[in-house]
Amino acid sequence: MTKIQGKYLGQLRTASVHLPSGSELLTDAPTDNHGKGETFSPTDLVATALGSCMVTIMGIYAEGHGIDLSGTYWETEKVMASNPRRIAEIRIRLHLPKSIAAGERPKLEQAARNCPVALSLSAELQQDIQFFYDVE
Repeated sequence: MTKIQGKYLGQLRTASVHLPSGSELLTDAPTDNHGKGETFSPTDLVATALGSCMVTIMGIYAEGHGIDLSGTYWETEKVMASNPRRIAEIRIRLHLPKSIAAGERPKLEQAARNCPVALSLSAELQQDIQFFYDVE
């Protein structure tokens, strides 16, 4: 069990501390919801967590199977809905090395789609995930 402590700093900003490491994370409300948007919003962190989790789980698979993921990156887009205000869709575009063998690609993609964050999100939240093997 990991403990995180948070504090409201005022002006729609929070600070959270990952207690085991001491790492700090700030959030702001987004500009379209009364905030300054000077850093990640809480919903940005959800979208970011999905991409990070997918690549982490692919990395675990890759390390166990001698696959080099060097250069892998992703782009995340979050789509908000209203009434109630919520995340309606997260779009992730994963860019992986073109050198990854064709037989390993579906296994990596399955690993990504089954990361803990993906499995924890509501079934109502659309996850549009695309994989591109285009990294030199």
